[in-house]
Amino acid sequence: MANNKSSKKRVLITERNRLENRTYKSAVRTLMKRCFIACTEYAEKPGNELKASVQESMNAAFSKIDKAVKRRVLHRNAGAHQKARLSRAVKQALDPA
Repeated sequence: MANNKSSKKRVLITERNRLENRTYKSAVRTLMKRCFIACTEYAEKPGNELKASVQESMNAAFSKIDKAVKRRVLHRNAGAHQKARLSRAVKQALDPA
């Protein structure tokens, strides 16, 4: 346990940041999962509504990834990697050539 005032404060700050980082990471994983699900649904049964759903879910995931990178929850290369995964999945779902 912390012994002096500054180290006690650092413990509190670290715990606060850990919880905030966890919410960002969880949100990124959830939005990515939703995007992948939307891609598979569109691949099975193409339609304009599902296509719009794919685009919306991709935009939401990109936005959350960018915010996580900006807040340094994710490294920028990790964020770029996740965005590339999503882009590849969406491109394959929309243009299965």
